[in-house]
Amino acid sequence: MRRLAGAVVAIAALASCTDQDGTAAMQQGSADRQVAQAPYPEQVYWGDTHLHTANSLDAFAFGNRLGPEQALRFARGEKVTSTTGIAAQLSRPLDFLVVADHSDSLGVTRRLYEMPPSQVTDPVLRHWQDLMKAGPRESQKIIGEMMVLGAKGGLPKAYEELSSEETTHSIWTEHTGIVERYNEPSKFTAFMGFEYSLQPNGNNLHRVVIFRDGKDRADQVLPFSSRQGNADPEKLWDYMDRYEQTTGGRVLAIPHNSNVSNGLMFELVGPDGGPMTADYARRRVAHEPLVEATQIKGDSEAHPFLSPNDEFAGYGVAGWDQGNLPFTIAKQPGMLAGEYVREALKRGLAVEARTGVNPYKLGMIGSTDSHTSLATADDDNFFGKHTGNEPNAIRAMETMDLGGKGRRIGWNFLASGYAAVWATANTREALFDAMMRREVYATTGPRMKVRLFGGWDFSAADLKSDWVKSGYARGVPMGGDLRKGARGAPSFIVSAVKDPIGANLDRVQIVKGWVDATGKTHEKVFDVVWSDMTRRQRGANGKVPAVGNTVKEATASYSNSIGAAELTTVWRDPEFDANQSAFYYVRVLEIPTPRWVLYDALRYGAKLGPDIEKVHQERAYTSPIWYRPAG
Repeated sequence: MRRLAGAVVAIAALASCTDQDGTAAMQQGSADRQVAQAPYPEQVYWGDTHLHTANSLDAFAFGNRLGPEQALRFARGEKVTSTTGIAAQLSRPLDFLVVADHSDSLGVTRRLYEMPPSQVTDPVLRHWQDLMKAGPRESQKIIGEMMVLGAKGGLPKAYEELSSEETTHSIWTEHTGIVERYNEPSKFTAFMGFEYSLQPNGNNLHRVVIFRDGKDRADQVLPFSSRQGNADPEKLWDYMDRYEQTTGGRVLAIPHNSNVSNGLMFELVGPDGGPMTADYARRRVAHEPLVEATQIKGDSEAHPFLSPNDEFAGYGVAGWDQGNLPFTIAKQPGMLAGEYVREALKRGLAVEARTGVNPYKLGMIGSTDSHTSLATADDDNFFGKHTGNEPNAIRAMETMDLGGKGRRIGWNFLASGYAAVWATANTREALFDAMMRREVYATTGPRMKVRLFGGWDFSAADLKSDWVKSGYARGVPMGGDLRKGARGAPSFIVSAVKDPIGANLDRVQIVKGWVDATGKTHEKVFDVVWSDMTRRQRGANGKVPAVGNTVKEATASYSNSIGAAELTTVWRDPEFDANQSAFYYVRVLEIPTPRWVLYDALRYGAKLGPDIEKVHQERAYTSPIWYRPAG
């Protein structure tokens, strides 16, 4: 691996510097301009709601030396230099970005790194400072040690003292100033945000917090630390309520990376351990309208243990079933139901049947959770989870040791994901409002264009006219609610268009979940339209045959000689029961394509083990449409 480039440069200097063109371009970034709004969402906007920079304690300890400004420039499509000295640029810019640095110990590792050694008297802190100054590989060891000590409540008091309110305020206001400067309504949206890093006993219950507002309101608060809360997110919701009441602003939270929560993210019980109450469910759904279903640390849409009849449920789960994030608690099979989004959606129906409120009425997005400051989810341009596994010849087979009893291997990480938002304009207000109404979807990286409408009278004839306009006029989009009141089964307009520079599509599926009269939940996956339907007819088992595989591993290439560029249909639920609450969401699968490990093998001569996953089918997940018999 290359040595860190400019490792001794202070982060404050990096955060404040920019090239002359970048400075000039940003002068009007915070101007309050009127932006024309479309009558209904006509365009999908692409972004990352979960990116870390050198202001995050773990990102800096891992070696990252790029601040928020470099992160925003990269997301806008500009070329930057990664911490390890590699030129980095997106093939296409993003439309929006949330720099979500950890609120816990904001900037602490940076401050420790910059302190004169004579002032570091605590032996643990001195050890960590020495590791950071020794180089990137040594520096990586700090995170495992921090996570294990943090899970046990054993962080040194001197470490906590580095997180004073004064220093946190200084970093936060500097950060919000940079974000405000890069926000250009209609061109690029830069959101204020942070990550609330609740992690009781090492179980990941993190949330990304996003403000609808600008610097004037965001500066009236500090990012909320999990040390101010408890083992439940209600303290965060209290903070959000106070913010809205005090400033008149708006804020939402997004649970993320549920696959390492050891079953705690989507529980059926309340904070007291008893059955979840309607009041608790109501608070949760009001504050957390979305969930991050896919990211670098694995995919959380579905799991084979929970969905054994779904042959596509095993995507991105390899390596993540050993335990929680720092391996302080081993994972048991019974924990999985509280970790995966499809099961959460089903649990939401069950809680609603009992209490009248659905706590897990979740729209789905993807985001990277990259700690390199580089928001890329592209397999051919993957910069890894953290600076230690930026592109190099050995990262695919390296183990990530966080100090516990488990190990994860480099290839377990995914080049995933992005958030797709159907909004009326590229502004904070329009994008935030679309997130609140859940008109969003997740992808594992490709920018495929996906639409879903539900109604009672859609037919194939609608596809011959302006079906998008009809979808809004006579139905509801993804994230919406269908109410009982019409005869027959609901029908759905489903459309998926391939990424313009990406792979063809294999199939489009609708995933249905429902709850019966006894309170038991069920699920079923329907193939509704797929490529080459004349040749690829359903088998005796009702399954559609595989699309094929054109990947050439030696050249990390594939061919669009199979699959379809666009798949559109109108589908009616053949098993509809008007008395059962249900949800429907779309899953779109591409044809097989190379994973990032094959690009490493091609570029760096990386040696790949025999069990490594080299080929995958990337995908998209829409937010559901919910049906309720009454109410």
